[in-house]
Amino acid sequence: MADEKEFVVTAEGKAELEQELDTLKNVTRKEVSAKIKEARSFGDLSENAEYDEAKNEQAEVEARIQEIEYMLKYVRIIDDEDIKSDVVTPGSQVQLNIAGKEDWYTIVGSTEADPYKKKLSYESPIGAACLNHKKGEKVKAQTPGGEMEFEIVDIKR
Repeated sequence: MADEKEFVVTAEGKAELEQELDTLKNVTRKEVSAKIKEARSFGDLSENAEYDEAKNEQAEVEARIQEIEYMLKYVRIIDDEDIKSDVVTPGSQVQLNIAGKEDWYTIVGSTEADPYKKKLSYESPIGAACLNHKKGEKVKAQTPGGEMEFEIVDIKR
């Protein structure tokens, strides 16, 4: 966390981060604390697997809280006015024809990318290849599976 990095997200993505942070601080922390307290009641902590597991979980929760707080500190919300309908920009919804199959995707920041929800990071090979291209253009992307060519069928805000 030495470098300050800007985290680009949609308004929806920021709300999801804030909700996750709230849940971690107000629900998960208490649950983990209760697990630690219960594990302590089992006696000798040096051979207490439940205690070790609960302490590890606590460390993971605290690390995630710090990570989200850092992201929210340096977040930049994609402004609706920055989303174009003639070229692909972060925040755009694009219809892509990949290998003969058409589907809609939203181009988002890396923190909210989720291919299963059709959210592609603008830093990913396909997302980056789409940026600044227009409807009807064929685009090539270098992916881990090799070079892919696809068409930008449509763009909307």
